[in-house]
Amino acid sequence: MQPVYAHDLVKRSKISRALVIAAHPDDIDFGAASTIAALSASGVELTYCLVTSGDAGGFELDHSREAMIARREQEQRDAANVVGVSDVRYLKHLDGYVEPNHELVSALVALMREVQPDVVISQHPQRNWDRLQASHPDHIAVGEATVRAVYPAVENPFAYPDLEHLPAFRIGQLWMMGAPAELVNLCVDITDYVDLKLEALHKHNSQHPDPAAMDARVRNALETNHPETGRAAEVFHKVAINDETTFAGF
Repeated sequence: MQPVYAHDLVKRSKISRALVIAAHPDDIDFGAASTIAALSASGVELTYCLVTSGDAGGFELDHSREAMIARREQEQRDAANVVGVSDVRYLKHLDGYVEPNHELVSALVALMREVQPDVVISQHPQRNWDRLQASHPDHIAVGEATVRAVYPAVENPFAYPDLEHLPAFRIGQLWMMGAPAELVNLCVDITDYVDLKLEALHKHNSQHPDPAAMDARVRNALETNHPETGRAAEVFHKVAINDETTFAGF
């Protein structure tokens, strides 16, 4: 697969706003931080939505759940700032208990109609048996809820009567992180943004007892994604929903 550059994606598909949805703080940074940094550098306005605050994460046993929530929310805000994102939202669902129910879908529809993104970036609803860590149950639930919100709910003015005050809106594209290899169809060259990704990941210090090992693992994965030696890429399963361009030529 031929890698593309973020500025080409922005130009060809006229991307001005993107909404990034994930289950836990640090999910976005593992899956797409370099791409997000590149989009931000290209002038795209970005919003993060974290469905949980990661209250069940971490390796320290001597903290309260409330303290972990505050810490992880701040870690995500700090990480977002590294890649040029200042708008970070939290839906406050309980970590480990996320379900793709109407409560969550409705909340995502409301946010999509408010933000009106051209692209939604989220997690994949299909389990990845090659790398099960990418398929935490919360990830799958968030991916499924996002897909249900993207189509048909966000563009159906009758879908959720309590959201009638928010005009129905059509999403152009959906990019899904953590996709099974056979579904990957978008490869973004992020060679110039690898260091920013690692800097963002380092903000999540409650999650990484061995940062050096994490850096090596992440760099190796990014290089494996790219067919050229010495380059790096992040990969996604892209679905063109209401976008006529469908990345023609990519």
